[in-house]
Amino acid sequence: MIEVSHFSKTYAGFKAVRDISFHVNKGEIVGFLGPNGAGKSTTMKVLAGYLPPTDGRIKVAGYDVVADSLEVRRRVGYMPENVPLYTDMRVDEFLRFRAALKGVPSKKVKDRVERVKALCHLKDVQRKIIGTLSKGYRQRVGLADAMVHDPDLLILDEPTIGLDPHQIRSVRELIRDLGKHHTILLSTHILSEVEATCNRVLILNRGKIEASDTPGNLTRLVRGGGAVMVEVNPNGTLLKQAFAEIPEVDEVEIVSENGPWVTAKVYSRLGAGGDIRDGLYSVIQRNGWGLREMSRTRATLEDVFVELTQD
Repeated sequence: MIEVSHFSKTYAGFKAVRDISFHVNKGEIVGFLGPNGAGKSTTMKVLAGYLPPTDGRIKVAGYDVVADSLEVRRRVGYMPENVPLYTDMRVDEFLRFRAALKGVPSKKVKDRVERVKALCHLKDVQRKIIGTLSKGYRQRVGLADAMVHDPDLLILDEPTIGLDPHQIRSVRELIRDLGKHHTILLSTHILSEVEATCNRVLILNRGKIEASDTPGNLTRLVRGGGAVMVEVNPNGTLLKQAFAEIPEVDEVEIVSENGPWVTAKVYSRLGAGGDIRDGLYSVIQRNGWGLREMSRTRATLEDVFVELTQD
């Protein structure tokens, strides 16, 4: 569905995106992540036909974004972070107008508008003026606008911003359902949403792709995935020395000291698949220390994101 080959984008001498290549298969839901200024929005605008690439080649549904720009736009639904809406129009009126602009046949406009209003839960506000709606409802109108022409590819930039937890859950379910019939490129800073909805993750940092894999595979690569939290009662120096003698232990990090009790995070050399709790317990027992807690930590996509993008 998306083929990006050696794509770069330069603004007034500044390279926002630096020679990246990736692909997205038909039917995939791909999380597009990165810190602010990483080049995500620039890449999405180029994919949607809003900006031309400086270098490289990009195809969407087999069409080149430069040579076949109109064909690409017919097949893409793009929802930017700041949704552009005509605030003096009513919801139903706006969606019918947008459907006509996007080339939906006149006989199908009513059906398409009714469908996206139902999907985005806009029936209750269909006669209201957009300017009177809350930010959450405006986001839903923007999402309905992106879907109204039934595109092959949906590019969603922060679709849940401004929504309450119930609305976020509703949008998450909607994205899952849409993924059965559409390819979706989803950019968001709510990483739990990506873990819950996406088949694959692309992480962009400083205009370069740092990682591309499934959320599960990425979290298994993070060092913290094989760590153990322990709370025991020797002093921190003694604890670090004793644990460091275990061959499977990579590093001991003192998290906090509360009176005689020390909380430490112990990293394993074995990675996320290794379990060092037996070795730690043997050391604790041999030294006669008190033990309050011992538990393995589970790496999250947030851990992956921070490890790959922090300075």
